[in-house]
Amino acid sequence: MNYHISDRMASMRPSMVREILKATSDPSVIPFAAGNPAPNAFPVAEVQRIVGEILAERPIDALQYSITEGYPPLREALRQLCASHYGIPMREQDDLIVLSGAQQGMDLATKVLCNEGDTVLCEDPSFIGSLNCFRSYHVNLVGVPMEEDGISLPALEEALRREKNVRMLYLIPNFQNPTGITTSLEKRRELYRICAEAGVMILEDNPYGDLRFSGEAIPSLKSMDTEGIVIYVGSFSKILAPGVRVGWTIAPKPLIAKMTVGKQCADVHTTILTQMLCERWLATCDLQAHLARLQEIYRQKCALMLDCIDREFSPKVTHTTPQGGLFLWCTLPEGADMLDFCNRAVAEKVAVVPGVAFLADENAPCRSVRMNFSTPTDEAIVTGCQRLGRLTRELF
Repeated sequence: MNYHISDRMASMRPSMVREILKATSDPSVIPFAAGNPAPNAFPVAEVQRIVGEILAERPIDALQYSITEGYPPLREALRQLCASHYGIPMREQDDLIVLSGAQQGMDLATKVLCNEGDTVLCEDPSFIGSLNCFRSYHVNLVGVPMEEDGISLPALEEALRREKNVRMLYLIPNFQNPTGITTSLEKRRELYRICAEAGVMILEDNPYGDLRFSGEAIPSLKSMDTEGIVIYVGSFSKILAPGVRVGWTIAPKPLIAKMTVGKQCADVHTTILTQMLCERWLATCDLQAHLARLQEIYRQKCALMLDCIDREFSPKVTHTTPQGGLFLWCTLPEGADMLDFCNRAVAEKVAVVPGVAFLADENAPCRSVRMNFSTPTDEAIVTGCQRLGRLTRELF
């Protein structure tokens, strides 16, 4: 059979990160290429208790169809959480729906806002999953360079002048994937002003905000949103478990209405059992104590990796110093062949992600790699950095 593949999917390629993870499933390979929460970060006993209670007390509710917008008690809990914990009041202009993971928020926002050929701006580099989502809608994807405190404002303004039909700007303001960079408060305010004046929506993706282990928390762009231009996406993946596939989005009501219709076409509704789990987890567990435990886990693991890099790597290799999240970004010296370095690293049984995977233009030059400190054990962090360190000193 000669299968006809749609134009939308014919040019799409598998995520380079996912392909690397498959290629390095050998347990002897140290997984600096991953992005999973640390195994000791999961509240397994609480999940076991809560799921048991739900299936004992309300089995039919947990197994039956439900409404697209989400399990009503969870939606109410999220409204309260956003106001009290994230500093995002539920303004009259906004509404909230539950998602099947935060990634669905990127898909629905693009589906609702963008026609083929419209422009989406993003940080460069940025999260490959979102970039591939945007590409699947055949938008004009334009990267805006990153600086130490977030996206370059002059470059953003230039892109807004140059590009046609700019529909939205995609940002990960906290401990960005892949760089670990956090957008400063001053830059957030200016970003908001620029986009409001230009009439461009901001898609604010915040999966890592609760994983801050140093520095002071910075208000979200959505907390500043008096003009109704921010779509905020949150997730339980990094604070509870990614396998539950529960996220949420807050956006202006007209957009939420259309996103709800788009979600009905995709999955009807997010799994109710896991929505009930998330609601009861928020209601019965000490969220602040749990987050403090996660922050300590990642503080220690990040500090260990940074210490090993500084001790083992060639001084010609530079890196970011994240204040939270799961990732850091290493940049090789001028003239280095980054893909050759990644291949040599795999030969040494260490997997890192080529930085080019995170660029809006996949053919652009890149000398950086993403490294993850949450997934490997402490022993693996030390051993992996020793191996990569030897490689950097040999090559550079």
